[in-house]
Amino acid sequence: MDYAKIASQVIENVGGKANIKSVQHCATRLRLQLRNNDLRNEDAVSDIEGVKGVFLTQSQFQIIFGSGLVNLVCDEVQKQLGMSTAAPAEDDEKEEKKGNPLQRLVKLLSDIFVPIIPAIVAGGLLMGLNNILTAAMFDGKSVIDLYPQWKGLATAINMFASAPFTFLPVLIGFSATKKFGGNPYLGAAMGMIMVHPDLLSAYSIGIAKAPVWNIFGFKIAAIGYQGTVLPVLAVAFILATIEKKLHKVTPTWLDNLTTPLISIMVTSFLTFIFVGPVLREAGNLLADGITWVYNTLGFIGGGLFGLVYAPICLTGMHHSFIAIETQLIAAKATTGGSFIFTTASMNNVAQGAAVIAVLFLTKNEKMKSICSASGVSALLGITEPGMFGVTLKLKYPFYAAIIGSAVGNAYCAATKVLAQALGAAGLPGFLSMLPKDYLNFAIGLILSMAVSAVLTVVFWKKFNIEGEETVKKEEVEKVKKEELKEEPKEEPVKVQGPQDLYSPMKGEVLSVEKSNDPAFASKAMGDGVAINPTEGIVYAPADGTISLVFPTKHAMGITLNSGVELLIHAGIDTVKMEGEGFTTFVSTGDQVKKGDKLLEFDMDLVKEKGYQTQTMFLVADAKEKEIEVKPAVNADNETKIMVLK
Repeated sequence: MDYAKIASQVIENVGGKANIKSVQHCATRLRLQLRNNDLRNEDAVSDIEGVKGVFLTQSQFQIIFGSGLVNLVCDEVQKQLGMSTAAPAEDDEKEEKKGNPLQRLVKLLSDIFVPIIPAIVAGGLLMGLNNILTAAMFDGKSVIDLYPQWKGLATAINMFASAPFTFLPVLIGFSATKKFGGNPYLGAAMGMIMVHPDLLSAYSIGIAKAPVWNIFGFKIAAIGYQGTVLPVLAVAFILATIEKKLHKVTPTWLDNLTTPLISIMVTSFLTFIFVGPVLREAGNLLADGITWVYNTLGFIGGGLFGLVYAPICLTGMHHSFIAIETQLIAAKATTGGSFIFTTASMNNVAQGAAVIAVLFLTKNEKMKSICSASGVSALLGITEPGMFGVTLKLKYPFYAAIIGSAVGNAYCAATKVLAQALGAAGLPGFLSMLPKDYLNFAIGLILSMAVSAVLTVVFWKKFNIEGEETVKKEEVEKVKKEELKEEPKEEPVKVQGPQDLYSPMKGEVLSVEKSNDPAFASKAMGDGVAINPTEGIVYAPADGTISLVFPTKHAMGITLNSGVELLIHAGIDTVKMEGEGFTTFVSTGDQVKKGDKLLEFDMDLVKEKGYQTQTMFLVADAKEKEIEVKPAVNADNETKIMVLK
């Protein structure tokens, strides 16, 4: 795979180097801040090797490559642009103000926690290995009971696993302070202060007596903040705010000396006197409250959370769960663990099962290629390629997946399957569970995958979820072969020279590039016009022969006497109405004259069903003809709208 070529194609099709303000990447997606989003060509980007999907969220254009590949492409894009992925965009502060407050909060939490996820996941997986070694799985005995020589290994792994959680404030302090515009190393220093060994460990609250600092008669409890989240976020914000203000008012010759000193000292006292104790309690209440709701609602709560988890992922809000989840796991002695990880696992395997089902159902080779990689990726915990490239694109597999997720998670909630650590949410999720929960966790995964896969197959057959594009490209020939059973009629004399085509409907005629359907607007189906009709009657635009009538009656082909193939497609996505509301007045093989009535459809019913009435009138073999389009505001079947030359 030529990463340099892929990078240059990405740059070219998002408007060139001058249009790119910044480049970043997450686990699966290349994230681009563009100066003008209208200059991007999504169709061209989608066709680049390795691209599994594209979408625009808020002001950010995201290209899905999948884990591993995205790092290599991002590095190459960075190299060609001559910028660092870590460098902030020129207009970062303006960009931060875009979106509503909730969107900005979610993006803020995402930007803080996404960089530290690898460290947390590493600790979580190591914790899972420790669980396997120390859990009583064999007649009441653990692995280290049976093999005492492995005890040292288990002890070492336990220490390795606990480090990212014990020193979590250091990681969050660095990342959050950097995000808030302060010195990240000062943020890390504040994190170290909050978990200093001279403090009473947060895990020992209520067990041991906390030391007290007596400062001029004012007593401050010296308690640490191991495994906490909210206090560190607030402390990082306060630190960065103080530091930035001091930089503005401190003389340059004193700045490097006094600014770090004052920032750390003031923030530290605020932390231990007020901010830390208040937000530690708030974090505990939040974790306890969420756990109470989940435990109280039982399988109903689990099912509902499983149902909405994937839609939440689409908004990016799932990144905000990391803060809550970390708190739940850090306080697992009281919470029991995290149900969020369990829910994520059910969701991920459900998405993976839906994608694998599509792999076996689709006839589209590019879709098969996307499914094979993204399906496995989803089963292992990375769903973005599968969701944006397959299930969401085809819609009904997405519905099947969220239902499967709801069923599996309802079972896990009923059996109280809670994660003890973070890790890869999917099939590898066993490492994050207690061995006693393995069976129920496995049953939840199987239910999620089975329901998702079966419903995908059912929806596929019922709703033709291959999509309109497959019908447009592949079904034409099939319908021709099945319906064209009459004896061939005497061919009419072919017309020579320019040929006029008249509007097949009353309404506004636009160039097809302005179609509301991206597939038609791209001219992939041919060149022509889009019509916003004022009545649902379709007339013959010229003399010719009906070459096909779709079984769903929403579209038909006409072969002109000149041999040119035309396609009239009434409405957008109306194939899913399966002929309801459509009436045809011609059959395959009929010869028609300009103005003959071909088709009638109920426009009100089309709108009621949630579809659009916009009708496409295309020249199928457009590349072989020069087409002059004549847009019109109030066309009828006497209005000339195209000339073929």
